[in-house]
Amino acid sequence: MAEQSTAVYGGQAVIEGVMFAGRNVHVTAVRRKNQEIAFYEVPKKTSSNRFLAILKKIPFVRGIVGIVESAAKGSQHLNFSAEAYAEDETEPEGTEKKAEKEKEKWSLSMILGVAVVGVLSFVVGKLIFVSVPAFLESVIFGHAFSNKILHNLLEGVIKIGLLLFYLWFISKTPLMKRLFQYHGAEHKVISAYEAGAELTVGNVQKFTRLHYRCGSSFIIFTVLVGVVLYSFPIFTWDTIWERIWMRIVLLPAVIGISYEVLRWTNALRDIPILRYLGYPGLWLQLLTTKEPNDDQVAVSIASFNRMRELDRQLRVS
Repeated sequence: MAEQSTAVYGGQAVIEGVMFAGRNVHVTAVRRKNQEIAFYEVPKKTSSNRFLAILKKIPFVRGIVGIVESAAKGSQHLNFSAEAYAEDETEPEGTEKKAEKEKEKWSLSMILGVAVVGVLSFVVGKLIFVSVPAFLESVIFGHAFSNKILHNLLEGVIKIGLLLFYLWFISKTPLMKRLFQYHGAEHKVISAYEAGAELTVGNVQKFTRLHYRCGSSFIIFTVLVGVVLYSFPIFTWDTIWERIWMRIVLLPAVIGISYEVLRWTNALRDIPILRYLGYPGLWLQLLTTKEPNDDQVAVSIASFNRMRELDRQLRVS
C-alpha cells in the first residue's frame, strides 16, 4: 500500500494500445487482429538513470528533461504499435478489400505522423506552434494598438483557437478517434490505481477519462504561461522577427514553468477551491480523450499490470 500511495505513473496511447512508464521499464500492450494482446517491453538504462534522476529533481529543469525523454520513448513505442497494426492489415484479401485497406493504411500513416509530431511538439513542432500565432497576430493586429500585453493576450487566443481546431479536425478520423479512446483508457486505469481500486474492467470503467496530470493539460498551460511570461517588460520587441525569435528563446523557460504548474495543479486537485486551477487542462481533454470500450480498457489494464510486474522484478534484481 505504501508503494501505491507514493508511486506516480504516466502513460501514452498508441495505435490499438497503451504504453505505461514505470520506474525501471516502459511497457506497451496492443490488441492484435486475432484479439491477442502483444507486449513491447523496454527496460531503462541504468547508466543514464543516475544522471537523469539528478536532473529530474531540479525544478524547472525536470520538465524539459521529461519532455525529451517522453519524445524518445514515445516514438519508439508508437513505431512498435504501428508495425503491429501494419502486419495485421497485410493479410491476403480480395481486391476490393485490399484497396480499402491501402486507403486506411495511408490514413494511418498520416495519423501516425500527427501523433509523432504531437509527442515531439515540444522539441520541434512546438517552434511552429509558437511562431505561427505570433506572426498571425502581428499581421492582423500589429498596427491596431501599441499595448504589448493585449498583443500577447490576442496571440494566446489565436494559439488556443488553432489548437482546438487542430484537435477537432483530427478527431474526425476513425483511427484517431480510437487513439483518443485508448488515451481515455490510460487515464481511467491510472485514476483507478490512484484510488486504490482493484483493476478490473468493471471497476476501471467507473472512473473519469480526464486526469490532471496529462500532456493535454500541459499543452494548454504552455499557452497560458507564455502569455504571462511574454508580458514581462524585459521581454519587449520592435519587429515581428524579434517577437518570434524571443518566443523561441523563451521556449525552454515556458516548458519548465508549465511543468511546475502542472505538478502544482495536480497536487491541489483535492482542495475544493484550488482544484479549479486545473480545469483548463481537463476541458482540453474533452477533445483529446474519448470513452473507451471494455476491450480497450482490458488492454490498458494488461499494459499497466505488466509494467508493475516488471518494475518489481527489475527493482529486486
